[in-house]
Amino acid sequence: MGLVLSGILYVTLIVFALGLLRRIVRYASTPAPLKIPTTPAPTTRSGVVFRLGREVVFFESLFKASKWTWLFGWLFHAGLFFVLLCHLRYFTEPVWGWVALIAPFSPYAGIMMLVGLAGLLSRRFLVDRVRYISAPSDFLMLIFLMAIAGSGLAMRYGLHADIVQVKQFALGLFSFDFGYLAFNPVLVIHLLLVAVLLLIFPFSKLLHAPGLFFSPSRNQVDNPRERRHIARWAKPFDATRSEKYRG
Repeated sequence: MGLVLSGILYVTLIVFALGLLRRIVRYASTPAPLKIPTTPAPTTRSGVVFRLGREVVFFESLFKASKWTWLFGWLFHAGLFFVLLCHLRYFTEPVWGWVALIAPFSPYAGIMMLVGLAGLLSRRFLVDRVRYISAPSDFLMLIFLMAIAGSGLAMRYGLHADIVQVKQFALGLFSFDFGYLAFNPVLVIHLLLVAVLLLIFPFSKLLHAPGLFFSPSRNQVDNPRERRHIARWAKPFDATRSEKYRG
């Protein structure tokens, strides 16, 4: 069981890393020929960084658009972030002090995830305009994420897994030491769901996570009057034309 799951996780991690890198390179190399920051926008680079920080941490624009969507979306993302931090205890030895401190609160973060996802899924059904533009993949992705959170909570409150053995298995992934892993149906389902998530992440709407940082409406400085905006691919042409006019 440990050998099979290790092979699956290695393959999915490689696909995830290469797929995500390819997308990020594509985002970074896509030209932005126009100044299109969403106003009111900051006029300095430090202001842009501060704005992106508020967007990442507090979902500022979503809060202004829809309070209910913001509430459920923030609950899900905050719970997911906290759960990921708590999972560091399986990959560190000795466990970092701050990780050990927050680890007991992991179940509550998992419940936050489920509540947030349930609210977002209900919104897809109950709000007419949202239901109209929702594709089957939108519903399936939310259900899929709920299954990951639910299977994790099931191991906490139902069919318990051997935490020591799971940690030995997780640490062995770094050294290619494929340890023994006793069969636990909920654990296997949980790990397989995570593996599928890693596979589809670079090719799905979940890419809004890194894509936010490359959005021209968010990462551009609002200074079109003070500084002319020229896309990278247009700069050589512009320089040549300027030399021609000066000659």
